Amino acid sequence: MEIRLTEIEARVLGALVEKEITTPEYYPLSLNALVNACNQKSNREPVMNLSEEDVTQAMRRLSELELAGAANTSDSRVRKYEHRLQEVFNFTRPETAVLCVLLLRGAQTPGELRGRAERMYKFDDLSDVQGALQKLMSREPALARVLARAPGTKESRYMQLLSGDADASGAEVARDIEQGRTAERAPVAGGGDRERVARLESEVAALRQEIAELKQEFARFRKQFE
Repeated sequence: MEIRLTEIEARVLGALVEKEITTPEYYPLSLNALVNACNQKSNREPVMNLSEEDVTQAMRRLSELELAGAANTSDSRVRKYEHRLQEVFNFTRPETAVLCVLLLRGAQTPGELRGRAERMYKFDDLSDVQGALQKLMSREPALARVLARAPGTKESRYMQLLSGDADASGAEVARDIEQGRTAERAPVAGGGDRERVARLESEVAALRQEIAELKQEFARFRKQFE
């Protein structure tokens, strides 16, 4: 079955994985605890304000995909929820930690992943993070991929693919700009992509105008001393 999680479904799944590892004494989670975990302000990007109905609908979809569901607990008064990633993918602990952080915070560099995953798994160095990312990328189908390096940055970022490859077009636009091609020639797949391209074109044009004005101002400044 093809997996294409929404942003809310990814948040719910990531929150379940995180809480199982960091607060096992409170896991599985009640609906109220799961909502709070999804909406917490730390280690979340973006910060969300999900309702119980939002989380319940996401859990229905995750249950259909067999990625999460209601837990069998001795306390029948309160329904509790758990993830089932291990049963589906048989992840190593490093893979689980990296994927969890990508689900909760979006695309990140290996350095960011190492720091933010520390409560779930302590990576000795960046090569261990790279190893976990490589395992996720080498799965069939791949569960992570590297993004094109943005202009002015030293490290590449990685994204999870359980939510699909929605950022691919944006990465291609960034690569085109970095290589000196115009945004008009970047591949466009839909209305959202066209809007992003138009915004990038506008920003590039504004930057070029600022540079031209600075050059003119510097030229006038030099003439004062000639």
